[in-house]
Amino acid sequence: MRRGTSPSTNRLEHGDRLEILARLSRGELQWQVAREVGCGRATVQRVLVAAGGSLSRRSRARPRSPLRLSLVEREEIRAGIAAGESFRVIAGRVGRAPSTISREVGGVSGRAGYRATRAEDRACVLARRPKRAKLAASPRLRGVVVGMLERRFSPQQISARLRLEYPDDVEMRIAPETIYQSLYVQSRGQLRRELTRYLRSARAKRKPRRAPTGQGHIAAMVSISERPAQVADRAVPGHWEGDLLVGKANRSFIATLVERQTRYVILIALGDDGRTETVTAKLAEHIVGLPAHLRRSLTWDQGHEMAGHADFTVATGVQVYLCDPRSPWQRGSNENTNGLLRQYFPKATDLAIHSQTDLDRVAAELNGRPRQTLGWFTPAEKMTELLR
Repeated sequence: MRRGTSPSTNRLEHGDRLEILARLSRGELQWQVAREVGCGRATVQRVLVAAGGSLSRRSRARPRSPLRLSLVEREEIRAGIAAGESFRVIAGRVGRAPSTISREVGGVSGRAGYRATRAEDRACVLARRPKRAKLAASPRLRGVVVGMLERRFSPQQISARLRLEYPDDVEMRIAPETIYQSLYVQSRGQLRRELTRYLRSARAKRKPRRAPTGQGHIAAMVSISERPAQVADRAVPGHWEGDLLVGKANRSFIATLVERQTRYVILIALGDDGRTETVTAKLAEHIVGLPAHLRRSLTWDQGHEMAGHADFTVATGVQVYLCDPRSPWQRGSNENTNGLLRQYFPKATDLAIHSQTDLDRVAAELNGRPRQTLGWFTPAEKMTELLR
């Protein structure tokens, strides 16, 4: 329809209605749009009302990314809903994914209230920059996040744990990256800068982690290739991984044990004695205190401290399997734990100053952290289930 007037939107072609909305979104005045389309100004107003109301100045001024829905596409969605079309049919016509249409409308429940211009204005509000940071806008959420950081939860653990503890509270949702941004990038006071010391790395900015190196070879060892399949798939509890945490100048040591199924951690103080006799004796002392079904095997790297593995097996009944050289991923749970422990026991420090009581406290803190591999339950909770 061109160069004529029409008292009703019903006599306009669908393309004319889309053109009216497109011109309005570009900032043209209603009388200019009416002249170019060939209808009356009242018709333009009725098209605008039918699409959901007034188009804001913000909506007309906002630059449009081709990745975002345009007002014309939103009007096509509204028309398709009015015609009773499915989201898939509407998506095919506008060239978008069905999930995009569903999110835009708000699912099936949002069909009745969807209006193109209202959706456009709402999208413009949400796209404004800079946004107020979520932690700045929610003191309640910020307080819980700070508390978890002080308990040395990682941002990922915090995000997942909040979903478990506040399943129906949308306010208590936050992405791990939002926490990192508040700590490292933003300078508006959402989180105190000193909280970075509670992160695993304790760094002021992120850096890539170096791959750990392998160790030596032990003669007459029982290779990890001989380890039963039930150990590898973590189907049965009682299989452990172990290693030494080494201090300054290789003169102080802490033995670390991790149960493969529950990720439960045991730390053993060795002081400045890393000899195989001391290491195997201390390990045996802690292992024999466990129930029989929780002491089946131990996987260790090829460090000299496990040269007496045969004596250890005789004393405890626990078979020792030694990893291949330069293959730390074969003890993945233990390697990850050692990385966590460096938050408490930094490299190039004297580990002999830490008593067994100190190590028990650190182990309890690690065992109280939720883990993604455990469905965000804690190792302590999973170990308690096994003990029961």
